[in-house]
Amino acid sequence: MRRAACLGMLMLFLAAPAPAREIAGVAVPETVDLPGAPLVLNGAGVRKKFFVKVYVGALYLPKPEGRGEAILDAPGSKSVRMHFLYEEVEARKLVDGWNEGFAANQTEAELQGLQPRLDRFNALFRTVRKGETIWLDYLPPEGTQVWIAGELKGSIPGADFNRALLKVWLGEKPADAGLKKAMLGGLD
Repeated sequence: MRRAACLGMLMLFLAAPAPAREIAGVAVPETVDLPGAPLVLNGAGVRKKFFVKVYVGALYLPKPEGRGEAILDAPGSKSVRMHFLYEEVEARKLVDGWNEGFAANQTEAELQGLQPRLDRFNALFRTVRKGETIWLDYLPPEGTQVWIAGELKGSIPGADFNRALLKVWLGEKPADAGLKKAMLGGLD
């Protein structure tokens, strides 16, 4: 009987999901499930601004990839998860960050073509607080879903929009070069 109980406990332990990776005190899951698209953690790190830890950012893909351009060009579902470490980030600062990231990594013509959707995207954000999350889930052909603290705020259509959004982290002029390297699994 005792042996059966030990064996049962061992089986439960072995059947448990893969452990999360801890980054800056945040448990970052090794996998996430989007509708019809299980994704694996490609890489994660801390977004810093002036030595302040703002959030833990994690990139999820169908399979690991260490080259930014390959990720941007790949079709299929993708997800960026942001877990906020800073006490409070105002909506205005989030929007300013998105606008800077888009402008730094797009041509003027590309930015003009994206502007109406970028405006809709920016309108979805509110002030976020420490411990809250933002999920940016790309589900083709639906678009990029924006989730804040577990609540779906809206969806922005277009693979081109998601590509431009991912450039905020993975483009030639990322918001944080250290976070880019971490999201690429340290391989870029």
